[in-house]
Amino acid sequence: MTSSDGTSLVWLRDDLRLDDNPALAEAAGRGAPLTVAYILDEESDGVRPLGGAARWWLHRSLAALSAELESKGSRLVLRRGPAGAVLRNLASQTKAGHLFWNRRYGQPERTIDAELEEWAGNNGIQASSFQANLMFEPWTVRTGAGGPYKVYSPFWRACLASQDIRDPFEAPDTVPQPAAAGRGLPASDALSSWKLLPSSPDWSGGLAEAWVPGEKGAVSRLQDFLDGPIEEYGTGRNLPGREGTSRLSPHLRFGEVSPFRVWREIRRRHPGKIPSGVGTYQSELGWREFNWHLLYHNPDLATRNFRSALDNFQWAPPNRQEIAAWQHGNTGYPLVDAGMRQLWQTGWMHNRVRMAAASFLVKNLLTDWRIGEEWFWDTLVDADAANNPANWQWVAGSGADASPYYRIFNPVTQSKKFDADGSYLRAYIPELRGLQGREIHEPWAAAAEGYPKPLVDLPESRERALDAYQKLKDA
Repeated sequence: MTSSDGTSLVWLRDDLRLDDNPALAEAAGRGAPLTVAYILDEESDGVRPLGGAARWWLHRSLAALSAELESKGSRLVLRRGPAGAVLRNLASQTKAGHLFWNRRYGQPERTIDAELEEWAGNNGIQASSFQANLMFEPWTVRTGAGGPYKVYSPFWRACLASQDIRDPFEAPDTVPQPAAAGRGLPASDALSSWKLLPSSPDWSGGLAEAWVPGEKGAVSRLQDFLDGPIEEYGTGRNLPGREGTSRLSPHLRFGEVSPFRVWREIRRRHPGKIPSGVGTYQSELGWREFNWHLLYHNPDLATRNFRSALDNFQWAPPNRQEIAAWQHGNTGYPLVDAGMRQLWQTGWMHNRVRMAAASFLVKNLLTDWRIGEEWFWDTLVDADAANNPANWQWVAGSGADASPYYRIFNPVTQSKKFDADGSYLRAYIPELRGLQGREIHEPWAAAAEGYPKPLVDLPESRERALDAYQKLKDA
């Protein structure tokens, strides 16, 4: 078999969409029989299994994608197991002459892809990969000295100065029917057999109320954001009690919408000078690019301090009661608790509150940031391999471009400033709904019934953190 012969095989990963999917567009353009596959890989070396909330999202997203492909005349083949072995087997079954995929940037995933590319070449199969999920691939952005960037602002300036952002690909009108495998179509797992959805108990009701996973949900969310909140994003993004953010993060994480499409839709609506709020949102897309730049060059970002100076920091021994109180929103500090309860209920938390909640765990409780990162990995629908650890390290003071360790978010000051009327607090803490004014931010003064007393004293715990940081500097 030569590379000009045979059927096509597209392997989808974190790119669960038809729009702006260059691997799918290229494969569909060949016109040959086309197998579109997704592999649930929780076995390959180094691949991090998804958390519970992300598994729920993946099920819904795959169901939506399967329906979209069927509407185009195709189908989605589901397989489970070590991705390299599974894909080689599927390629053999369908007599594939061409493999197509969109590139990934984590080290374990890159290793799998490189081994598959070598296997394909040794077996007369053409493997083609494409840029789909980052506007600026990590190896293309270098400092003047030729190394990776460690600070966001010069990184983003270099991105915008060095490369044009391509136009998105349109979704194919039709997708060629799948290749035959033996006497019929390739066998596919039943999505339900993967047991991605929670049961006994099913805790996903709040997620289902808050989100519509899939490409259509992503398009709707993008249009709603561009129709309103983006104009005042610079201020609105800090106010958790209002719809001031895009809420596109899980759709971007699973590739239901591409950053190229988001960027192009923004430019289409603002062809001239970019308003400040819109520019602030674009810089947040840049922060996502920066975090993936960090992960590409630091594959152990989720387990190892980016700044080795923090390696000898003296974390407190893990206190299970304190950690459980933080996880379930029972710290006695309303902003932290509202955020953690929003996370448990919806699989998402407002970013301003994420910073306050993370700071409380790491600095007021002196708990190792990796414990918080693991909890968010399990409970966030938008947890991805780059943003989650990079943002936790930013708060902890161990990351790139990090907030200094001595910068400690005060949850009371934060809630008074960014949720002055307490609307966000009341939405997620029913025990406080009867409180008004200052009392809702400091409920211990009002002896709110049924609400826990503060877990720690803020000034004392702040001083403890500063003392620990000073000991590290002295050492």
